[in-house]
This record gives sequence, structure tokens and C-alpha cells, in this order.
Amino acid sequence: MEYGKSFVDKSVLITGGLGFIGSTLAHRLVAVGARVTLVDSLIPEYGGNLHNIAGIEDKVKVNISDVRDVHSMKYIIRGQDYLFNLAGQTSHMDSMADPFTDLEINCTAQLAILETCRNHNSDIKIVFASTRQLYGKPDYLPVDEKHLLRPVDVNGVNKMAGERYHILYNNVYGVRSCSLRLTNTYGPRMRIKDARQTFLGIWIRFILEEKPFEVWGGEQLRDYTYVDDVVEALMAAACKPDAAGRIFNLGGKKVYSLAETAQILVKANGDGRFMVKQFPEDRKKIDIGDYYSDFTSIRETLGWQPAIDLEDGLYRTLTYYKKEFARYV
Repeated sequence: MEYGKSFVDKSVLITGGLGFIGSTLAHRLVAVGARVTLVDSLIPEYGGNLHNIAGIEDKVKVNISDVRDVHSMKYIIRGQDYLFNLAGQTSHMDSMADPFTDLEINCTAQLAILETCRNHNSDIKIVFASTRQLYGKPDYLPVDEKHLLRPVDVNGVNKMAGERYHILYNNVYGVRSCSLRLTNTYGPRMRIKDARQTFLGIWIRFILEEKPFEVWGGEQLRDYTYVDDVVEALMAAACKPDAAGRIFNLGGKKVYSLAETAQILVKANGDGRFMVKQFPEDRKKIDIGDYYSDFTSIRETLGWQPAIDLEDGLYRTLTYYKKEFARYV
């Protein structure tokens, strides 16, 4: 990639660095010669897994800490050239059951990180991992960045505030920040123990355990982004000046119904069964219906577009878990 050289011998901090996306990014940054520090709380529900850095354990620094620990973050942030701010509480249902913890992680801690950067390392370049959940139920499709923000759960409200803090600190204090709104990221190292990160995780677990998995609704439309494509977008956003102060949607190459997605997963595995069922009542209240992204803005500004199609991505993901399954359940 043409921007890989931007990270050679640079100090890079990744919050949530032992998680799915953070660890995949770490592997890529190590490969291009960056000095990488990973911060992760390893709270069991949030997806951090030490096995995610297998092969690069001796090439990264790991700090088991919580982004809510202001004093620890002040120490860690000093001297860093880049911050990929990926730590977060991602479960929509958990945010409804425990809204104050979600507020602490996705909102209060984000403001504290930005204050630390402003006071102790104002030259750092920050990329914040946001979510398409901010849009809520779409008024039109595909959804672009001009769409009204109308989150349907506590997680979306807090992520929206966290994102706006990053843009505010860019615009007011000159702490270079931008935000990527991710949608249905999947791939090796994702959480498959349950559905806290994405429904695809629990589908993959069940299909590999030779159990039928449930597809709720089935007709809803979605797009998906393979994790390697997300990593490319994160790195482009970090090193390209045109990203400063901007918010970008990510998206997938094609749009699929949930039932079509399930069929592709079964085909990629070579076997498997699923059942289409009605949405549970507690989930129906926060279901957003159809969603897929317009990622024209990031394509035109940063030159990014997804490269991996769903069929290939799911095959790669299943291949990984057939070997590493025991490490993730």
C-alpha cells in the first residue's frame, strides 16, 4: 500500500488492541515497521484475546489497562505518533441493560482520552472507530454521511457523543482526528462466543459446532466489510491529511439479505443448517430494518473501497476458525 511507509518507525497506540479489529491492525502495522503499543482491559465480555497477537507477541508492547483509567492513559499517550481509538462497548443489548457502563466507556473515557491528547500530545493523529448504529432506522438507502443521526439504543447515543468529541477537538483544539463509521465488520479474530460484536459471530460458532443457527427476520438487507479492508481504511485515514475533521462511512461491495448471507455462509463451509425465525420482542424494538452504506466520500477523499467480497471473506474466516476454534469459545 502506498501509505504503509507513513508508519515505518512510528509509535502507534491502539486502544482495544487485543480485540478483533485492533489486533488485525497490529499485525499489519508490525509488518510495515511500526512500533506498536496495545492497550486492552481484557474484560471478558468485550472481545480481547491474547491469542489474537499470536506471531507478533515479541514485536508489540501490551498494556493491560482500561481506557477509563485516566492516569494510565496519560502515561501511555505521551510520545505516540498515531492513536487508533478502537476500544469500546459494542453490544447493543448490554448497553440497554447497563447504560452507565456504556456511557463510561463510549463517552466519558473518550473525552478523557482527547483531553489527555490535548494537554500532553497535541500532535498525535487520531482515528476513532464509530458505527453505522448512529443512523438508526434509515430514511433512505444507501445511507450517506448527510443522513440524520437517530440512534435507537444507548450504545448508539454514546458512540455518537464519542464521535462528536473527536471532531470537536479537531476543529477547536487542532488535535487531528477523524471518524470511520463501521458496518458489520467480520473476519478472523472476531468474537464468536456470542453475538456481542455481530450476529455473524454466533452463526459461525454454531455452523462449526454442526448446530443449526437462527436467522431473525431474514429479509433485512445488509452490507459487510471484511476486517482487512477495515484495516486499510484505518491506515489511510490516519496518514492522509484530507481526513482531518471528517467522518466517513465504510461499506461492502454488495448488498445481501440476511437469508442470502446465511446461504453464503453454509456454502462457504460446505455444510450447515439455519432456521428463519421472527425477531425476539426485545430485539424488534431496536431493529433498524434494511441498512447499507454509501461510501462514496471515503472513496473520493482517501481512495478507499472494499476489495474482499463476502464469499471470499467468509471462506477465509471459516478457514481460520476451523484451525483456531478452541481459542475463541
